Amino acid sequence: MRVFKTRTIATEACKKGRVTMGGVAVKPSRSIKEGDVIDVKKPPITYTFRVLKVTGNRLGAKLVPEYLENITSPAQYELLEMTKISGFVDRRKGLGRPTKRDSRELSRFKEESYTADDFYLDWEDED
Repeated sequence: MRVFKTRTIATEACKKGRVTMGGVAVKPSRSIKEGDVIDVKKPPITYTFRVLKVTGNRLGAKLVPEYLENITSPAQYELLEMTKISGFVDRRKGLGRPTKRDSRELSRFKEESYTADDFYLDWEDED
C-alpha cells in the first residue's frame, strides 16, 4: 500500500523484523484483514497504520487513503523533525562515502601529523 517503494524492500523489512502487528514481527506472506494495526519501523521513527480495506491489486497513490489510515502518533513526527534539525546522519561506521565534513577532518588530521624534528628529547642524564 505504498508504505515501501517496492515489494522487494517491503519483503526485506519484514524479514528484518521492522514490520510488526501487535508487537509480533510478521512474515512477508502474512495475510492481513480489515482493522489490523501495522507498525513499520523506518528509522528514526515507527509509523502506525490501520487497514481499512483489503485489495489484491496495486493502487494509485490517490486511492491509498481509502484503504490505509495513518495513525502514527504526533510524538513520532516530532522525533523525525528533531532528527532533521539536528543534522545527525545515521550511518553505520565504515559504510558509505565520507561526508564533506569527514573529509575535511581527515585532511586536517593528515596535515597536522608530526615528525621526529617536532619533538626535543633530552636523553642525557644530568647528575
